[in-house]
Amino acid sequence: MITNAFAQSVGSSGGGFSIAGLIPFILIFVIFYFLLIRPQQKRVKEHKMMVQNLKRGNIVVTAGGVIGKIVKAVEGSDDITVEISKGVNVEIARQMISELRKS
Repeated sequence: MITNAFAQSVGSSGGGFSIAGLIPFILIFVIFYFLLIRPQQKRVKEHKMMVQNLKRGNIVVTAGGVIGKIVKAVEGSDDITVEISKGVNVEIARQMISELRKS
């Protein structure tokens, strides 16, 4: 009364490597590169050039939002002196300058 059950073979599921499975991942990486990575690298490069070219008399905005005029910027030094009010000078790190304003 018990009949034998025979398993049917599944089509060719092989489980092998397929380049078609990688195409979405490659496409996502390309999109991330052009929309996120490349613009960020460009901004970092522009900021680095701006910070290197700071000189006395430039009006700058710090990362904290303080606006002041550079009174001392030694070439090769990591610090600059900024006058934020008449007679009030503060020393800040060059990298904390976020914007260069027109003098």
